[in-house]
Amino acid sequence: MIDFADDKLREECGVFGIFGHAEAARMTYLGLYALQHRGQESCGMVASNGTQLISEHAMGHVREAFDQAHLDRLAGSSSIGHVRYSTTGDVSIRECQPFSVTCQHGQIAVCHNGNLPFASEERKRLESEGAIFSSTSDTEVVLHGVARSHAASVADAIPEVLRDTEGAFSMLFLTPKELIAIRDPRGFRPLALGTLGDAYVIASETCAFDLIDAKYVRDVEPGEMIVINEDGLRSTHPLTPQKHSMCMFEHVYFSRPDSMIFGQSVNRSRHKMGKQLAIEQPADADIVVPVPDSGVPASIGYSAESGLPFRFGLVRNHYIGRTFIEPKQSIRSFGVRIKLNPVRHLIEGKRIVLIDDSIVRGTTSKKIVRMVREAGAKEIHVRISCPPTISPCYYGVDTPDKLELIAANKSIDEICQFIGADSLGYLSLEGMQEATGLSADESCVACWSGNYPTRITRAAETMHSREEAAEVAVEI
Repeated sequence: MIDFADDKLREECGVFGIFGHAEAARMTYLGLYALQHRGQESCGMVASNGTQLISEHAMGHVREAFDQAHLDRLAGSSSIGHVRYSTTGDVSIRECQPFSVTCQHGQIAVCHNGNLPFASEERKRLESEGAIFSSTSDTEVVLHGVARSHAASVADAIPEVLRDTEGAFSMLFLTPKELIAIRDPRGFRPLALGTLGDAYVIASETCAFDLIDAKYVRDVEPGEMIVINEDGLRSTHPLTPQKHSMCMFEHVYFSRPDSMIFGQSVNRSRHKMGKQLAIEQPADADIVVPVPDSGVPASIGYSAESGLPFRFGLVRNHYIGRTFIEPKQSIRSFGVRIKLNPVRHLIEGKRIVLIDDSIVRGTTSKKIVRMVREAGAKEIHVRISCPPTISPCYYGVDTPDKLELIAANKSIDEICQFIGADSLGYLSLEGMQEATGLSADESCVACWSGNYPTRITRAAETMHSREEAAEVAVEI
């Protein structure tokens, strides 16, 4: 059974760090709570009391993983944390980040949002030289490199290891005395800098700042490394410059609408996508209905531009745990119904514009359309606030292989027929770029265009799993 969440592109991971705060671990706990949407498999925190690092890891959600006793053990004025959804590697407690080691440079912890195509090859080389790994994560490969470096300090070793690395990484490193943030020179994944009184805060999204009353200062720039210690903040750009390739799907779906991503409001972007979608793909209908929650801002924009009334014709159950028991007697579309339910009196007899952020495999869209039609909808016109997704991602997003992407294998008319809609329309690539304020020259749109910022070998293009493909992705 494929449920509602399984037919979406998955968020990658989320990172949070703070330096110079008396309650660093509790601030990190709250920051990770705000970033929970970016990863629900596992979470972890490492804190420094000035002389040593203390770590806690667990499977599941932040609220399930950490209690008062855990936070009391994580005493100190600096901390980093991570929420994980795996795009590569296994799913187990061994994969929980941050990872920590003790080496010639002392204690080091690291957490990572992104994906490193080079990691498999480098891992094999290190293993042949006797290196021992405790996880399958690409992040641990970087930690090995830093530990083996003969650089004078951790801050010198990090860019030495990452300087010519081709891949997506927004990383936080913690030592007993320093917090270090570094972002890949293409800027694939977001990373923001803020302040909380005299403390510095770094997070994947600015919504994490809002929860703790921190002030958003700016984004960590592509290729920038920030070192924070008792002397203050120092910024350098030690990595080889590259053409920027910021992931536009962050604005379409991944990020929370109350975040600022790549310097732009996510909610504003999605609202503009909806308005542009109404211009490009109008429909003769009675009401606009979003597929909640990510379809709501675009639906409001579509309604404003088209003049059609906005209605919450689908209600989402927000209290679904990680597992649920399906009855032995078959219930049609059970996986979708556990999350969504139509409001019949709003839908019955109406011509509906049904708005979602994307169609991946098409299986869930088909079930939602059928459910809305069974609730009495007269017509269903599906509108998608991004272009057709035709290619996998190799930069830290959980994407099905090309054989499973419906838009890579069917025309729009064929997709419309498959999902059972009366019409289907997508937002154009140009319209989406205009809505986000990100130009084609500074954003990654490979999942819609098939044009990758880094060269992908023929082997990767023909692989049937994202893990195998990522292993053979190579730099330009």
